[in-house]
Amino acid sequence: MSQQTSRRGFLQTTSAAGVATAAPWFFSTKTTLSDEIREKNDRITIGVIGAGGMAGGNMNAAKDWLDVIAIADADKSRQDSSNKRMSKGKADVYDDYRSVLERDDVDVIHIATPDHWHTKPLVEAMLAGKDVYCEKPLTLTIDEGKLIRRVQKETGRIVQVGTQQRSTSHLFLKALAIVAEGRLGRIKRISAAIGGAPTSPAIPVADVPAGLDWDRWLGPAPATDYRNLPARKGQRRGNTNCHYEFRWWYQYSGGKLTDWGAHHVDICNWALKLNGQTEGPVAITGHDSVEHPVEFKDGEPIQTDRYNTASKFQFVVKYPGGTEMIIRNDTDNGVLIEGTKGRIFVSRGKLAGKPVEDLADNPLPEDAVSKIYRGMPMDYNERKQHWANFLHCVKERETPISDVHTHMEMLNVCHLAGISARLGRDLKWDNASEQIVGDDVANSMLARPYRKGYEIEM
Repeated sequence: MSQQTSRRGFLQTTSAAGVATAAPWFFSTKTTLSDEIREKNDRITIGVIGAGGMAGGNMNAAKDWLDVIAIADADKSRQDSSNKRMSKGKADVYDDYRSVLERDDVDVIHIATPDHWHTKPLVEAMLAGKDVYCEKPLTLTIDEGKLIRRVQKETGRIVQVGTQQRSTSHLFLKALAIVAEGRLGRIKRISAAIGGAPTSPAIPVADVPAGLDWDRWLGPAPATDYRNLPARKGQRRGNTNCHYEFRWWYQYSGGKLTDWGAHHVDICNWALKLNGQTEGPVAITGHDSVEHPVEFKDGEPIQTDRYNTASKFQFVVKYPGGTEMIIRNDTDNGVLIEGTKGRIFVSRGKLAGKPVEDLADNPLPEDAVSKIYRGMPMDYNERKQHWANFLHCVKERETPISDVHTHMEMLNVCHLAGISARLGRDLKWDNASEQIVGDDVANSMLARPYRKGYEIEM
């Protein structure tokens, strides 16, 4: 981090107990980050790229520590509303995110764009010398992940991925501690239940809303018409190929496989590694379980006027030694871990199973959860803690709890499931070379071309 002004004292010299102390604790009464960053001159400045609801929630969670001074969004209506919400109207707003990256007074960057707009600004932010908190899923393709990992290693920038379940101590981290302490024995099977993507009726071409730069919103994705079907009675929102609903189009997302998969497959992958499964997957099966709302030809949807991501699926990811990971849509949202000694289920609202009940008589060691969090301080929970961890790692130049390398390990699994779903066939995977074995068409889907004018600026 460049030493540009005394205002950045936090980034160079603060010894805030809640962020900078090496000794771990969990929900302690010690001084926390917010106790240390009281004076305006000690606060951290942030530039926000993509100013929808996720960015708003994140900035609210981190408001004790951050000042939003720059906002970029392709929708002028979101620029105005987010500026009022995040900075009381004091931030500078831009159509082009590159104006945010050029500013020397922006300490860190938050990227909360649609999925197809993650990789380009993230790579360019790292090359511009910025540390970044980027929303999940980090990429649209496996090859984008290769590029991000390479640039992160070359630049040494701190990048936190927004998989905040990694900072949920009383549920997910506790479940992982149970695994790490050997309470389940060897994991035989682990399941990520993530729900299926919704379907839609035909969505007509519509006029682009005033203030929305549709070409810029599409960015690297193929040029296409804006579509919108207003909400009908009983609907929370309408159908579109834009804000929020972009998740259900392969052009911009991986559907539920990467949207919720980025959370639960992540926990599955973490648990397997803690259990000694250090080798990556070798195959993915289950293509015959997949249902799409449209037909596909050579991996591409034939119909273009409705949602196209998988609505039903049950993939089996095979690992050396016989361990299996199941990715499915049809059971309660959460992670089921089945071992030779017992099984547990964990979700955002539940941690259950006999090994959990046994903790009453045989509790985990006092530092068990701290070890899972790599001994870094933890004074909060979930989203707020995830931001505290990011800022701790920015100051200390440490690897954050959700780094790009472990994130891509599991996201590659999600992307492989998506390729299998679209092509309608099972796949074999060489984890060392990160290539699909014996399938040239499937390998061609490890990357996607960027639309002219929206290539990554290296």
